[in-house]
Amino acid sequence: MSGFTDRVETALADRTLKIAVERTAGTAEAKRAVAVDAFPDFERARDRAAAIKDHVVANLGHYLEQFEANAVAAGATVHWARTADEACRIVIDLCKAAGAKSIARSKSMLGEEIGLPHALAEAGIGRIETDLAEHIIQLADERPSHIIWPAMHKTREQISALFKARHRTPHEEETIAAMAESARRELRTQMLGADVGISGANFLIADTGAVCTVTNEGNAELSLVPPRVHIVTAGIEKLVPSMAHATHMLRMLARSATGAALTQYTTFYTGPKRAGDHDGPEEMHIVLVDNGRTRMRAEGLAEMLRCIRCGACMNHCVVFRQIGGHAYGGTYPGPMGAVLTPVLDGLAASRELPSACTLNGKCQEVCPVKIPLPTLLRGWREKSWREGLEPTSMRAGIGLWAWVARRPALYRLGTGMAQRVLRLWGRNGWITSLPFAGGWTRHRDMPVPRGGTFMAQWKKQNRR
Repeated sequence: MSGFTDRVETALADRTLKIAVERTAGTAEAKRAVAVDAFPDFERARDRAAAIKDHVVANLGHYLEQFEANAVAAGATVHWARTADEACRIVIDLCKAAGAKSIARSKSMLGEEIGLPHALAEAGIGRIETDLAEHIIQLADERPSHIIWPAMHKTREQISALFKARHRTPHEEETIAAMAESARRELRTQMLGADVGISGANFLIADTGAVCTVTNEGNAELSLVPPRVHIVTAGIEKLVPSMAHATHMLRMLARSATGAALTQYTTFYTGPKRAGDHDGPEEMHIVLVDNGRTRMRAEGLAEMLRCIRCGACMNHCVVFRQIGGHAYGGTYPGPMGAVLTPVLDGLAASRELPSACTLNGKCQEVCPVKIPLPTLLRGWREKSWREGLEPTSMRAGIGLWAWVARRPALYRLGTGMAQRVLRLWGRNGWITSLPFAGGWTRHRDMPVPRGGTFMAQWKKQNRR
């Protein structure tokens, strides 16, 4: 994969991408605002949600043991995986033991994180992605660009062309309903005929051993109940103590993710099919995955383990809205991805992500569990600086700036001159190009400075 700068450059030059991202993220932002306004005491609800997650993370061992005991009592088998590779090996072995010729997979970012689609392909096990957006991604042979809307980078027109090229019986009318019907025809038979169903989990209920999935299409139920075997892959931080706690988190998740009071399908799976049940899998396996999570708790990133994967931080991020998800290069894009990717891929390989943030704080403002994302991103920046990962040019530039900033008279002289020079490059109130600053002006215009410098205006204000 190309470097971050190249990916950003490509994204900024893609006008269709900007249209696609704005259609979805802009709508999500507006719908969330309406849902929050209609939610009495939303701030107190955020406080409680953060407290629930912090309590679980602080007592993770206790709740993991409780969940395992109750899940086993309900008939499920619990597996433990320290790493992504170990988790994939467990899933592949379970599929082979079941003699699986086909598997149906319900959308799961944890599955993407551990590389499960690639592992299944390498093992020669065919899979069908049953989520509509993941189906689009699979047909296009691409990676998800958002954790809630994996295909948000594609326009309706692009999806129509893709379906016509890849579906056996494609749609004829250019309507959303016709395209959805085309996907339904393509997927339903394969869902119902799968030998194994694989899902993630939105929440794991410790006191019952239940697994909760949240979808808007019903694909999880169709792809997990009919197969003989249901395999769940879930991060160990997905735990909540009880159903009451899960209910509270569900209220926060739906409103933050899609602006709805509740998603269309919220399902709890407690063990495999029992005597007297009309349907359900004969086996249920739950793979609990660490993959750096205990390390995050030990190394000052425990607050990130609150994350309920709602995507609100992305929908409101000024950077994500410009470049989309693929530019981030990792499994998780946006502000949350800028924090998580250095954990998963190493800081040396992803140090540019925390530095790309403007630190405007909007992500923390909308996070339903109050994760201090700007603070965590600053922490990665500081670590990158301490470890000497920043390029020499940047260290020299910041050193020069610091030298000038420690000399107030020189600093004020420099900012005053810079403001006057910038005005010379302005046309009709905007600066469209600047020498040595093409990275800033190639895809955006800058407003011409008005009035004096900040310090000059501050001094003038205080004289009144």
